[in-house]
Amino acid sequence: MKLSMREIQENRQVWLDHGYELPKYDIAAVHAATKAAPEWIHFGAGNIFRAFIATFVQRLLNEGKLEKGLTVAEGYDYEIIDKAYRAYDNLCLSVTLKSEGTIDKVVVASMAETLKMDPAEPDYARIREVFQAPSLKMASFTITEKGYNVKGADGVFYPAIEADFAAGPEKVQSYIGKVAAMLYARYQAGALPIAMVSMDNCSHNGTRLYDAINAFAEQWCARGVADAGFVKYVNDPEKVGFPWTMIDKITPRPDAKVIEMVKADGFEGADAVKTAKGTFVAPFVNAEETQYLVMQDWFPNGRPNIQDAPGVMFADRETVDKVERMKVCTCLNPLHTALAVYGCMLGYTLISEEMKDAQLRRMIEVIGYQEGLPVVVDPGVLNPKVFIDTVVTVRLPNVFMPDSPQRIATDTSQKLPIRFGETIKAYLKRPDLNVADLKIIPLVFAGWLRYAMGVDDAGKPFTPSDDPVLPEVQKALSGIKLGDKGPFTEVLRPILSDAHIFGVDLYEAGLGELCERYFEELVAGPGAVRKTLVKYLG
Repeated sequence: MKLSMREIQENRQVWLDHGYELPKYDIAAVHAATKAAPEWIHFGAGNIFRAFIATFVQRLLNEGKLEKGLTVAEGYDYEIIDKAYRAYDNLCLSVTLKSEGTIDKVVVASMAETLKMDPAEPDYARIREVFQAPSLKMASFTITEKGYNVKGADGVFYPAIEADFAAGPEKVQSYIGKVAAMLYARYQAGALPIAMVSMDNCSHNGTRLYDAINAFAEQWCARGVADAGFVKYVNDPEKVGFPWTMIDKITPRPDAKVIEMVKADGFEGADAVKTAKGTFVAPFVNAEETQYLVMQDWFPNGRPNIQDAPGVMFADRETVDKVERMKVCTCLNPLHTALAVYGCMLGYTLISEEMKDAQLRRMIEVIGYQEGLPVVVDPGVLNPKVFIDTVVTVRLPNVFMPDSPQRIATDTSQKLPIRFGETIKAYLKRPDLNVADLKIIPLVFAGWLRYAMGVDDAGKPFTPSDDPVLPEVQKALSGIKLGDKGPFTEVLRPILSDAHIFGVDLYEAGLGELCERYFEELVAGPGAVRKTLVKYLG
């Protein structure tokens, strides 16, 4: 069973007998129609695209709700195109990892073209052709948050971006510069309408994409290397849409358990390979079953008929923002962070294993249901309580999810102000809520400080995950050892009062002293972390 167009057509029954769902439409006809009049091009050929977007497009093609598939462009790691797409006739095996330990296997053929956004390749001219097609309705992106960055922390444009500004749209080298050049080609083709849809997991992603594209438009026009009307085109909401979206689906790198399961079927070439740029690719992608894609309905040239896809919802910008805040500030991300901090100290290496721990499970239930849920603004399209239910009972316990607390703990200091600080601020603003009722969120803060000491609950050293403020915090805590008695106010106050870390000054919020007391208990000696969790969480 080798993944190829010929194999799935000539040996169709073999695949079906092994439980693989195959395309139910005329693949050649769909691909031909897509190439002749493309409607959707996607940038970023990674796992989230294959597991979510390409897979739901396949489902809609099976149901006859779509007649065209996808054009795919990769602008960072060109090896992905060769090793994960073209080597398999642009087919992909999408494996859904269910929480009870079973998998669904779907062969996806919705990708009609796969292209490298390399000016040295003929593909580059083809991408330009796609952008000049009147039929094109949307260009979507999963290029990671940093893909939209054009300036450093100092607010100054990066040298590579400055070089692209000077070179103009015909000679750009940066990823986002090439995207801007393609949009300029669409402008030159008659200022044709389009939606530029960021699907990356970052706040107000559509605005991030707009800011980057608009910077190129302004600079090119100011320097006389592009037509002066390009800026007006980019800023005309009836011509170019930059909708906000919220995407949520865990798509880890190819999992060894899945590789063994499909190999047992006779599936060939399942082993993952690593590209020169460090991307792990395979002919399959594995992901959890739960998925959400909420999009602002701003599509100047219309949109593909995708509203019936599982997890896909269209709404206004305010609703998308509410959904994102629900996920990031209360219903998912804070629970992940809490598990990460305590999981590392208790020796866990899998989030799913932590969910079997009575105290850790109780901890995130309290954070989600009792402390977070009262301040969630119901977005309407997703029920917050049901969302948390799914997180706690289905998503986090999923035995197939190889997510580790060590990975999730990376950059924790950058996450605390959003994932917990916003909840504290909401309590402080609401007359019907008392911030003193927050008991477990402060325990997470104290736990993070205990974690920063780099000593687990057995008293053995471990290496905390990378974090920009970790060296500073570790230096401040360096005089404290397990078994020391508090109070530690002199050491802790400068940290706990830092609103950049926690979103608020915890002393002004009335929680600083509680964090201190928790920390004293957590450093009482080996086993103190578990003892403290049992004390407050049963």
